[in-house]
Amino acid sequence: MINKTKQKLTLDRPAAYQIKVPGLLDERWSDWADGMVITVEDKSDDLPVTTLAGTVDQAALQGLLRRLYSLGLPLVSVIWIKED
Repeated sequence: MINKTKQKLTLDRPAAYQIKVPGLLDERWSDWADGMVITVEDKSDDLPVTTLAGTVDQAALQGLLRRLYSLGLPLVSVIWIKED
C-alpha cells in the first residue's frame, strides 16, 4: 500500500533542489556536486548561468552551498522543487 499523505520537508529526508550560480561549471563537476545534473545557460550579453539540479538531503545541500561559496560563486537562486 502506498502512503499518499503529503510529504513534509525535513532535515533528514532527501528533496529535489535547483541551484543557480553565475559562471560556467560543466558536467565534469557533477561528482563534486553530489551527482547533481549540471546545465549551463549561455547568455551572449551576460555571463553564463550554471544550474545544478538534483535530490539531496539538507546536510548535502549545506555542504554543496559551502563548496560553491569556497569557489567564490554567489547564489542566483536556490529553489526547493516540491514533488506532487
